[in-house]
Amino acid sequence: MNFIAWTIIACEIGFWIVILLGLITRYIFKRERLGFFFLALTPIIDLILLIVTATDLYNGATATQVHAVAAVYLGASIVFGKSMIRWADERFVYYIQKQGPKPVRKTGFAHARHSMKGSLQHVLAYIIGAAFLAAMIYFIDDPTRTEALSGMLKVWALVLGIDLVISLSYFIWPRPEKV
Repeated sequence: MNFIAWTIIACEIGFWIVILLGLITRYIFKRERLGFFFLALTPIIDLILLIVTATDLYNGATATQVHAVAAVYLGASIVFGKSMIRWADERFVYYIQKQGPKPVRKTGFAHARHSMKGSLQHVLAYIIGAAFLAAMIYFIDDPTRTEALSGMLKVWALVLGIDLVISLSYFIWPRPEKV
């Protein structure tokens, strides 16, 4: 595995570590400002990944699937980061702090709306990630070095289409309540 792949793994681990540190600091140590500081570090992790990926390509590396995944990760992290922090926050408060309402499993129309909201966020993540991919393709300006990036755009567009179809299907066949 190459350096970029390890950087993506480290960024993902770092993302969840700073979230956990933020939640522990906020709820267990009652240091709300310090907790917010840790949670605010998540965009810095994205910036590190962007710099490492851009530097690698600038120094002449041929773009690989790993470089393309970095762009996907950045788009998803930018768009879904806040909702992932909120998701973790709700569960931390309920399961660790034993406070607050139990997270509810959505069903029916509420689940369909929630799923569609996630799919629309996925569209935005695609737009952002595709912009990173397009920028890398443009600046490298060598189709032989950017095939993996172009290929990722096509695969991601297919995944996005499937995501949208699944979300739409919940309006037709809603998720039933557990009995």
